[in-house]
Amino acid sequence: MSGPVKQPPLPGMQRSGAPARTLPAWLGELHLIRRALLCFALTMLASLLLLSLSIAYRTREAQQLDLAQRTRSAATTLFNHAEAEKQEIRAYEPQFLALRQRGLIGEENRLAWIDAIRRSQEQRKLLPISYDISPQQGLQVPLPMVMGQYQLRGSRMRLQMDLLHEMDLLNLLGDLRQAGYFAVQDCTLKRHAAAGAGPGGGGTAPALGAECELLWLTLGSAPVPGRP
Repeated sequence: MSGPVKQPPLPGMQRSGAPARTLPAWLGELHLIRRALLCFALTMLASLLLLSLSIAYRTREAQQLDLAQRTRSAATTLFNHAEAEKQEIRAYEPQFLALRQRGLIGEENRLAWIDAIRRSQEQRKLLPISYDISPQQGLQVPLPMVMGQYQLRGSRMRLQMDLLHEMDLLNLLGDLRQAGYFAVQDCTLKRHAAAGAGPGGGGTAPALGAECELLWLTLGSAPVPGRP
């Protein structure tokens, strides 16, 4: 058997549609709490804004604190360095003043060298002495030696003199060391072949002739690059 036959709808008749959905009852009451919802939304926005501002403020304060700590650390380092330099100055100031008084530090004093030669000659009754001083020049120092703001300089002096004995030369060099610092670069002694009458008609003749080269040393301020 066949089932019931469905007949098509007749003209003019409408098909029954799906049943309409009913909205929840609380949606119809939203207008009652609209102001509360708006206040809640504004409160949330204000809270988020304040939270963002507080985070930014905290980050900025942390950065400023870090900067202040680093600045304080740098200032402490500079202070400790300055204190160490002051202690070094106190420790080495006497030696520095002594070296400057002896003529090693500062400008060279050729008059003091010449005066030392004259006084030694007069006091020790030495024979005539001739000398020649070359222009001052800068000297190279070994690489491990740190000179700081100073430069080592030297002036060469050639001495020629007759000697009655070897001690005349040693005594002269000893006297010259009171006028400054120098290094003996070369010294040649020659014995005279024949002895004659000494200067001034005396009976004592020079037995030796000496020719020495001295290098007078000074520490002067090093030139600053870019300055005339």
